[in-house]
Amino acid sequence: MSQLRIRKVAVLGAGVMGAQIAAHLVNANVDTILFDLAAKEGDKNGIVTKAIANLGKLSPAPLAAKDRAAAITPANYDQHLELLQGCDLIIEAIAERLDWKKDLYAKILPFVAPNAVLASNTSGLSINSLAEVLDESLHHRFCGVHFFNPPRYMHLAELIPCAKTDAAVLEGLESFLVTTLGKGVVYAKDTPNFIGNRIGVFSILSTLHHTAAFKLGFDEVDALTGPLVGRPKSATYRTSDVVGLDTMSHVIKTMADTLPDDPWKQYFKAPDWLQALIGKGALGQKTGAGIFRKVGKDIQVIDLAKQDYRPATGEAAPELVEILKIKNPAEKFAKLRASSHPQAQFLWACFRDLFHYSAFHLESIADTARDVDFAIRWGYGWNLGPFETWQAAGWQQVAGWIAEDIAAGKSMSDAPLPAWVTDGRNGVHEAAGSYSPGRKAVVPRSSNPVYQRQRFPDAVLGEVFSPGETVFETDAVRMWHDGDGIAVLSFKTKMNTVGDGVLAGIQQAIDVAEKDFQGLVIWQTKEPFSAGADLSGAMASLAAGKIAEFEAMVATFQATSQRIKYSLVPVVAAVRGLALGGGCEFQMHSARTVFALESYIGLVEAGVGLLPAGGGLKEIATRVGLAAGPGGDVFAGLKPYFEAVAMGKVSASALEAKELKLARENDLVVFNQYELLYVAKQQAKALAESGYRPALPARQIPVAGDVGIATFKMMLVNMLEGRFISEHDMEVSTRIATVLCGGDVDRGSLVDEEWLLKLEREHFVALAQMPKTQERIAFMLKNGKPLRN
Repeated sequence: MSQLRIRKVAVLGAGVMGAQIAAHLVNANVDTILFDLAAKEGDKNGIVTKAIANLGKLSPAPLAAKDRAAAITPANYDQHLELLQGCDLIIEAIAERLDWKKDLYAKILPFVAPNAVLASNTSGLSINSLAEVLDESLHHRFCGVHFFNPPRYMHLAELIPCAKTDAAVLEGLESFLVTTLGKGVVYAKDTPNFIGNRIGVFSILSTLHHTAAFKLGFDEVDALTGPLVGRPKSATYRTSDVVGLDTMSHVIKTMADTLPDDPWKQYFKAPDWLQALIGKGALGQKTGAGIFRKVGKDIQVIDLAKQDYRPATGEAAPELVEILKIKNPAEKFAKLRASSHPQAQFLWACFRDLFHYSAFHLESIADTARDVDFAIRWGYGWNLGPFETWQAAGWQQVAGWIAEDIAAGKSMSDAPLPAWVTDGRNGVHEAAGSYSPGRKAVVPRSSNPVYQRQRFPDAVLGEVFSPGETVFETDAVRMWHDGDGIAVLSFKTKMNTVGDGVLAGIQQAIDVAEKDFQGLVIWQTKEPFSAGADLSGAMASLAAGKIAEFEAMVATFQATSQRIKYSLVPVVAAVRGLALGGGCEFQMHSARTVFALESYIGLVEAGVGLLPAGGGLKEIATRVGLAAGPGGDVFAGLKPYFEAVAMGKVSASALEAKELKLARENDLVVFNQYELLYVAKQQAKALAESGYRPALPARQIPVAGDVGIATFKMMLVNMLEGRFISEHDMEVSTRIATVLCGGDVDRGSLVDEEWLLKLEREHFVALAQMPKTQERIAFMLKNGKPLRN
């Protein structure tokens, strides 16, 4: 089969999931039609247009840029089915009713193009049962594609073939999901709830059971099952509120209805208290109350004994916190099991039953243990999947404990552990691959060519990827390469902050790259790209009264940015996560930036009473001035930049960074963070192969001058009088305006980059010496949030 090319997609169903899937498709520049029933009154597309309008109100935002909503084409089944004929992929995302889905398939079947792929976003219904209504000719291009909610942010997409799905269709669809939509794809067998929800919902059910058994409060359990054990802050019961208690109850009922032979089936029922909350309309976050509710600023939790809410004050006992701090997993689990504290017994019981259930069902629901661990990590946000956790804790030791508990009647089921668990193995993951009970062998990763784009894919426990050949390494940075002519520089500091060591490392790396390589990529082994300058180190110089040393450090920062900009080989920034302050300035000076979609970019120095002085304001003034040209309206171009910098705005995505103009139009956005390094290296190579030369230094930059400064000041005075900003905000913003406008010179004056850099330095150093700025910096370093003074 020829390569699967997907130009246009139809999403059937404009409910919560369907609308958000459509949003993520247009985020990725995929032409998308969103269908639903025709409205009974008014505009026939009313149901869909309302759903599209609602996308802008949701949090977290499904749209990476608000204007993307207009790219979704609304349609209804009564008038527009012929539009399906131009679609290469059709994703059905209507309610979880087998009869409704089959009725819809029968309706659309005459309009499905001969080579189009049809996929259901069902979260757990049988794909083979859904295929029954389809014409035989469509079976080879029908499958399940289960996105997790919210689709923009959750990495997991489960791909579920039916009995006759063509392997080439699956491979092409997998490539589209991975590269275009940025997903981590896991193949699931056609069993109820597939992998993620089968294991994830069981984990919640076992937590429900043990909460009651150990008589713990819901807030207490959430304190135990969140970050302390490597899981999201929303833990168990807050997650249930976010998902919706009615949805939770529905998923539990689906398990009860479709898994009558499961050895744990007696637990597949919603507890009475859950049904009571649903009966009262307390469905969780969407109704304002569920297991938890917010009253003013206070969080309250339901108290079953009192049948009322009380303050949520539950926490992990000190004894348990000490156990969970133990770095050695084997020692940690041994102490957890041995402890008589109810919280420790509760946690051990939850882990034991999760391990037991996952091992018992592995062969029936997935090909390998890797699929289960990735499904839970990517779909539920856990740091480690169940098999990884078990293996890290000592496979045979834990297996023995589980067997003991089964024999003693302590586990939720007396089903025996599968024989492969106790065959002498040390785990299920190793360098060669992950264990498959069905194949009775270790299975390597997928050979789909799309994964050649992932130099460092997300690794399971036991997997090791070559770190590349080191060129040089210091305490602050490492420069390495793969023998392809492109060097990579990574920072080693906390939050990849920038201090003297990083500045020296960047300059050294460019020197080496100009001599021995075609290009240089700045890429971090993990998020963020950079949280900006190392404020604590910088302020130490000021506190010691070393003003000249402090100013020299600022000059070195600027010189490093300029070194990036005027390097004789292309320097490409590969950005994911935060790129704040100096991190943002470095990417602004690179020959090109490749952003992961979830990149949060901003010049945020105003929040600590400073202004950008790593060349950021200089770069803005240069870009705007050169674009306006002699006699042009420089001020108009500066205005949006000024607002972004003075307010310390941070983009909510890479696409929004382009709107804020902190990213350039020719900068690239990739949707899969694991492809970021590959794309950045390809860009560096392409620039080098095309005879890259840096731009000539800008020596005649038109500026807005004194008139521009005065105009900005008028805006600020109005804000000060309206109490929207403080006196110190006024001071900081005035200095930002002064640098952006090129200083106190005539409007239209021509300056060079050195002039603008000198202005940056002078105003930065002046602000840094002010008591109110120093208060802001100290508060930020201590509390991690800005002070308004």
